[in-house]
Amino acid sequence: GIVVSEPERFPIKDSLYGKSILSAQTNGRGAALTSQLTKTYDNGFYAKAQGTVKGYGDFEAPEYVLSNTGVRENALSAQFGLNKLNYGIDGYYSFFDSTIGILRASHIGGAEDQVAAINSERPQIIEDFTYAIDVPRQEVTHHLGKVSAFAKLKNLGKVAFQYDVQHNKRFEYDVRRTDDNTPSVDLELLTHTALLSLETNLTDNIHSKVGITGSFQENSANPNTGVRRLIPDYKQYKAGAFAITDVQFSDRLVGEAGIRLDHTSMDVFKFYRSSFWESRGYDALFPDLVVEDFGNQILTNPTPDFTNVSATLGASYKLNDQFTLFANYALASRAPNPSELFSEGLHHSASRIELGDLRFTSETSQKITATLQKKGNQLNFTVNPYVHYISDFILIEPTGIRQTIRGNFQVWEYRQTEARLMGVDFDLNYKVTDQLQYGNQISIVDGRDTSQDTALINMPPARITNSLVYDLPLSHPITMGATSTYVFEQTEFPDNNFEVFFPYTEMVETVDISTPPGAYHLLGFNVSTEFHTGKNQNLKLALQISNALDTSYRDYLNRLRYYADDLGRNIRLQIKYNY
Repeated sequence: GIVVSEPERFPIKDSLYGKSILSAQTNGRGAALTSQLTKTYDNGFYAKAQGTVKGYGDFEAPEYVLSNTGVRENALSAQFGLNKLNYGIDGYYSFFDSTIGILRASHIGGAEDQVAAINSERPQIIEDFTYAIDVPRQEVTHHLGKVSAFAKLKNLGKVAFQYDVQHNKRFEYDVRRTDDNTPSVDLELLTHTALLSLETNLTDNIHSKVGITGSFQENSANPNTGVRRLIPDYKQYKAGAFAITDVQFSDRLVGEAGIRLDHTSMDVFKFYRSSFWESRGYDALFPDLVVEDFGNQILTNPTPDFTNVSATLGASYKLNDQFTLFANYALASRAPNPSELFSEGLHHSASRIELGDLRFTSETSQKITATLQKKGNQLNFTVNPYVHYISDFILIEPTGIRQTIRGNFQVWEYRQTEARLMGVDFDLNYKVTDQLQYGNQISIVDGRDTSQDTALINMPPARITNSLVYDLPLSHPITMGATSTYVFEQTEFPDNNFEVFFPYTEMVETVDISTPPGAYHLLGFNVSTEFHTGKNQNLKLALQISNALDTSYRDYLNRLRYYADDLGRNIRLQIKYNY
């Protein structure tokens, strides 16, 4: 199930080609347009440009508008380079700018309103449809510049180098009582990454790849927002080295082994509330981190270091022309990220206060997978059972409600525990006739907190997807499809319910924040066709209907499920022109 992103292969010939895609949809009442144009030369030079613009208004659940959920985005990219058989160089730049509305009903007033919103079947705030994006909202700009090169050296192999720099700027605007135009979050993130690798064939049957990588990341949080910073100022340094080798033992048996070493160090400046610092016991554990004490808050300078080792050992064995068996053992270790260590504030897009923990250590996981794959002319399937043990697993869970000057929000805290995940993924495709194909996907996972002998929070419930694709026996190609997805109710979940005291009524109410929503079934349909409009030109039309029955449902993994239903019916028309 791994998604691999690989560079586009540009033809070494004189050519000019491109495509434009226009899509419009009913849910959100918006559209998106993207176009790209590629020019290549027979000497190996190439260039490509792409642009995208999209805009949507408020999205809608089956019974109401999801107020303030519109999206606007503009993006462009440019790529150029030289592609030869034995060497090449590539340059790439991309930019996008987006404004994202956050469900208005997730940011509300007093504790009574927060509890009422969680217990209600409808959002507390429902307004008429609009294209305007008000507060709360996010505004994000992202720049990426990348250069890469490779050379195939005789008696050595393929040497490749890549360097990229990314610049992110994020503003989050909250519902303020006075000035909505001052961001509550103002973050700037700058990341530099470099990679040097060597691929070589040690023998005819042994292929190896080794490399080193390094990165530097700097996060700057503007202190003039008037709001406690969710993520502090920090500098993060990473260095790593890896080696992976695959061996062709025979026509049927292939083995693979890999190892990776990573080191992460951080230099952080963070203000802690004195009461929070002491309640966590940090004053006894980390007195040497205090730089200055201001009475009600202290300035600290944590400099955590983590060294992590990861390894993998696997093999594939071809039983016959149709069946292949895969087995893999993976040891993985990762350092906690800055959010998990230092979060202390309102995460606007999730509509919750998040609290990290300075005491965290690295996660270490061991995973064993086995896969049986069948490939044939009529029947193809893959069955993949796995078991995954994770030591010092980092999770986030709800612990209460906190009152702020901007309203009341759920509080979610990170913690570490021992965990075990077991599951199976199944994927099948059956060619019923030359025109009709049937597909089936099943995914089941069970997660346990073995330290507390309870279920893990936010484990996806079992789901089954069935699909039919039919090519109409006409002179002009028309393809029709139908998809049925059934998501079961998650019955294994921890009890994170808590009590809220209302001083005005002097009553205590238990807030059920744990029970997952019920099972749901979604139907989807699609139809597509294609027209040849000229030499090397074609026009593709596609119509897609999702949640065709306009079913009301809430997804257990949706962070805003406490406040509103998920998306209702959506009819999407796409026009794609290749030229």
